[in-house]
Amino acid sequence: MISIIKQRNLWWSISAGVILVGFLAMAISWTTPGIGAPLRPGLDFVGGTRLQLDLDCTEAGNCDRPIEMATVREVTDNLGIANPNIQITGQNRTGVSIRTKDLDVEERTQLQESLEAALGTFDIQKTQIDTVGPTLGKQLFTSGLLALLAAFAGITLYLNFRFQLDYAFFAFVALFHDVFVTMGVFALLGLVAGVEVDSLFIVSLLTIIGFSVNDTVVIYDRVRETLQFYPEKHINDVIDQAVNQTLMRSLNTTVTTILPLVAIFFLGGETLKFFSLALIVGFISGAYSSIFIASTLLAWWREKTGRAILATPTEAQGEILDSTPTSD
Repeated sequence: MISIIKQRNLWWSISAGVILVGFLAMAISWTTPGIGAPLRPGLDFVGGTRLQLDLDCTEAGNCDRPIEMATVREVTDNLGIANPNIQITGQNRTGVSIRTKDLDVEERTQLQESLEAALGTFDIQKTQIDTVGPTLGKQLFTSGLLALLAAFAGITLYLNFRFQLDYAFFAFVALFHDVFVTMGVFALLGLVAGVEVDSLFIVSLLTIIGFSVNDTVVIYDRVRETLQFYPEKHINDVIDQAVNQTLMRSLNTTVTTILPLVAIFFLGGETLKFFSLALIVGFISGAYSSIFIASTLLAWWREKTGRAILATPTEAQGEILDSTPTSD
């Protein structure tokens, strides 16, 4: 039997380290010019125009050299486009993504033509142009936050109704753990690889907290059932037993859920790539927090408050005898 309790300081240290790095990345992101937020916001939230252009490599000599950031910046400066967010994309640096203020049709056409004159012919089939107004972007951001708050409120009510207060509190801690881990990973990706978060990221967070609380409830249910029948058992033994009894179920559920997400990440295209990545990170974190964080914190709290054992063996035996029906 695997002893989760004995190594709980290790599990807590791993989580604390990951979350701390994530908070540091979010702080750096917040103070970085051009981002100004814990995560790099996508077009859905800030509004504006985004052009995704890729050179047509079927033309001879069109992709012989990678796109230079300085060349793109010179084009945008000549057109009077202030503070554009420019990223060179593609394995061979043959693509460019530009996010800037809201551009009308004439300005977008002029920018695309100027870039073609400076860089080469672009592949029409891979060209993407998206425009979102600032009002709609603000509405999407507000609606996403309200959805998250509503989900947390609903889960809080459910946990308090289903379990005792300490169970519910530490299940809630596990939810925040999973959200912070996922946000920290994407804060790092935003700084290192320019990955942006959009409305699908909010959807992924909602999915993650639902998955996480389900996994935690399964373990807590087993803990509660064991304590009902064996109140004389120490909470550490109960937690270890409950985790071991549900471990394969948790791992099987997580692995079978992640496998199709991995397929979507590699084969699903750019739109779903980072949505699936957020779910992969969140589901792994959710399984980890349910097994190693929520359960061990509950055991620690029960020890700290003097409720590690609910009843002595004599009291437990007496309860069993009192509950046994007598015959006339």
